[in-house]
Amino acid sequence: MKTKLLTVAVTGMNALPDNPGPGLAVARCLREAYGAGIRIVGLGYDALDPGLYLGQYCDSVYLLSYPLNGADLLLERLTDIQAVEKIDVLIPCLDAELPLMVGLAEKLAEIGLKTFMPDAEQFERRSKARLPELAEAAGITYPEVKTLANPLFFRTCDQVGWTYPLVVKGVFYDAKVVANPEQAVAAFHSIAQEWGLPVLVQRFVAGEEYNLAGIGDGRGNLLGEVMMKKRAVTTKGKAWAGVATADEILAEVARKLVAELQWKGPLEVEVMRDPKGVYQLIEINPRFPAWIYLSHGVGRNLPALLLELAMGRPAPAMAAPRPGTMFIRHALETIVPMSLFETLMMQGQCTPESQG
Repeated sequence: MKTKLLTVAVTGMNALPDNPGPGLAVARCLREAYGAGIRIVGLGYDALDPGLYLGQYCDSVYLLSYPLNGADLLLERLTDIQAVEKIDVLIPCLDAELPLMVGLAEKLAEIGLKTFMPDAEQFERRSKARLPELAEAAGITYPEVKTLANPLFFRTCDQVGWTYPLVVKGVFYDAKVVANPEQAVAAFHSIAQEWGLPVLVQRFVAGEEYNLAGIGDGRGNLLGEVMMKKRAVTTKGKAWAGVATADEILAEVARKLVAELQWKGPLEVEVMRDPKGVYQLIEINPRFPAWIYLSHGVGRNLPALLLELAMGRPAPAMAAPRPGTMFIRHALETIVPMSLFETLMMQGQCTPESQG
């Protein structure tokens, strides 16, 4: 009797050069760990998402309903895909979809989709708007943040002690460093148009940026932490090159946050090390970062660990990461038959069966 392969669905197959999604890197990690021992279903939101055409990583691919269309349509689409693919584990990788996925967790379980995600309260507590409150509870230094519904604040902020430069941020994505009121107002409108209100303003912290990726086990423990310092960034500040580090102070910051939240699932902690050597908490992202393939490179394949936890298996022992290991991104062209693109556009899916 033929044994059914473990089937894993991964979202976030977009790969914009200045702001790539994590999904392709997660799929690469899983393929490195399990080879042909699993099936990977790639899920995207646009027929031009490059990861959907890389057959070495995705065995089948599907388009989803955009998060702005709501939870009901997303659940309906996932239910249809599940009827065909019999997915064991779903790994969401995008900030914009995660509020819906978290809210749908019980219904996803009912249709057989296992996940390893935070609950709604945990997810909300680490939001950018509530980050100061969380940092204070965990005893971590952070730059002050304000929530804005309009840009009038930027005209008079210096009168109340908010001096430029400042950082203007979206609730889900995007952050722009601004040097004067004109730049700040333009950034506010740009971010609001793309991501909606409110818009956040954060005090600027000079220094060096460090990131940590890991997994919370849901009981207050941080597993498999991998740390990285950016060496080159895109126009949006995303890592284009980075080097693995070993920093016990940063690790302890992340442990305090995970313990305070009782976090369950993947996360990325972003900090700035200011000129005094103090680590200032900038963001907590509730998913794997786009640079997560580095975790495989340093010997701690975090997507593979997440899959084991989602399946209810004991966390395997992990070797110490290898600091000094670098990653450098590059862009390359994927040759795609027009018929494949048309199939994905018209049918919203491309499986071995649909390709004949």
